[in-house]
Amino acid sequence: MFDTAEIAHEVDKATYRQEEAKLREALLAAQFELLRHGGFPVLVLIGGVEGAGKGEVVNQLNEWLDPRHVQTSGFDRPSEDEAERPYMYRFWARLPPKGRIGIFLGAWHSHPIMERALGELSKAGVDQRVAEVQRFEKMLADEGVLLVKFWFHLTRKQQKKRLESLAAKKSTRWRVGDEEWKLFKKYDALREASEHFVRSTSTGDAPWFVVNGVDARSRALTVGQTLLAALRARLDEKPVKADRRRVRPNPLVAPLDGRNVIKALTLDQKLAERDYEQQLEKWQGRLNLLSRDPRFNRLSVVAVFEGNDAAGKGGAIRRVTGAIDARFIRPIPIAAPTEEERAQPYLWRFWRHLPRHGRMAIFDRSWYGRVLVERVEGFCDEAAWLRAYQEINDFEGDLHGSNTVLVKFWLAISKEEQMRRFKEREATPFKRFKITDEDWRNREKWDAYEHAVCDMIDRTSTPVAPWTLVEANNKFYTRIKVLKTLVRAVEAGLERA
Repeated sequence: MFDTAEIAHEVDKATYRQEEAKLREALLAAQFELLRHGGFPVLVLIGGVEGAGKGEVVNQLNEWLDPRHVQTSGFDRPSEDEAERPYMYRFWARLPPKGRIGIFLGAWHSHPIMERALGELSKAGVDQRVAEVQRFEKMLADEGVLLVKFWFHLTRKQQKKRLESLAAKKSTRWRVGDEEWKLFKKYDALREASEHFVRSTSTGDAPWFVVNGVDARSRALTVGQTLLAALRARLDEKPVKADRRRVRPNPLVAPLDGRNVIKALTLDQKLAERDYEQQLEKWQGRLNLLSRDPRFNRLSVVAVFEGNDAAGKGGAIRRVTGAIDARFIRPIPIAAPTEEERAQPYLWRFWRHLPRHGRMAIFDRSWYGRVLVERVEGFCDEAAWLRAYQEINDFEGDLHGSNTVLVKFWLAISKEEQMRRFKEREATPFKRFKITDEDWRNREKWDAYEHAVCDMIDRTSTPVAPWTLVEANNKFYTRIKVLKTLVRAVEAGLERA
């Protein structure tokens, strides 16, 4: 793959000036059309060998484009805050919104290539990272992101000449330090690791464009013209006529394994109030002690609460938050996405709230909205919610791999108990705010939601992120089961930490 880019193509100054003027005008026109269009974001990845002109090209792009609408991010070693969250967190946090262009100088490919070249990552490990990158980039493409990836290449001889040239001039000497020369000594290992990774992650959704880095004018024009062509092709596509934010609701779909896990539950579990008070003190106390264990600072905790309307999620959450110092726990209520959140890939608004080590986040509703309310109400098309199962499993796998304890609760009540609680809320002044017209509308679609829940549990209850089904007709029983489950999950996490 790199062999085709090893022959240097020089561009004379006159030709460059002529081509640059046309390219700059066309790029600016496309950029402002993108701003007006606002239908998709553009993400440019810049990778490659040291000394191949990556930084110079990034600066050139910012000169040709209007930099007010370009988000440029450089990725070196993660900060302390980033290191305490999943590896992909810092890339998610800097994704450009729809209508904008983002430039990543280095990205998710850099670390595994370096690890492989230094012998810190096995071939099997590389293949696992490749598969993760392929799934992630496909998810970006499915969400409408225009991903344009450039790999800057130099032969060993060309790289040595380039580094020596930079080191010989006072004005550029700062660009070449001990780290660059150390990497040069690893040229062969880096090339082998890079070529395998680049070849394996060059897909139809996100191909790599290999750029010879010898000639400054040639590489700048190549990148600019390639970006323009990709941008123009997307802008010139025929717009989708229908408003895709709301489509026809989907028909009922039978649970995948033919079983209804919700109907199999015995919802009327017993727990007297006196026993509840004793157990509440016991399990809240254990949870508090766990949160003060020194090992707790080496992991994060994410608790997800989903369930029927009026199933008692709020009451269960309050019993959890009441057990832990408020400085270390954060409840996150999830409602309809804001305009800012709709401008990003679906999972972005959840990634941004992930806690660092030593902290707990509680999601009151979560990323499962895509396969529940959005599916049933027709707020997304069938392709979007079907692919969401795998995207969610990948996301939760990332959490598990970063020392995050993930606990997922589905609180289930009977239709009769829900009606009783709805009427109680309407009759109690300080509870009336809890009942809305939407709650009544959701009740009319009880069977559709039940089918969606069964599919969700079947497809997303995994060994690293299993669902806990909570029989919720008895609020006392519900709260104790939630606390017990959370305590045992954190205990297991501390053993691994």
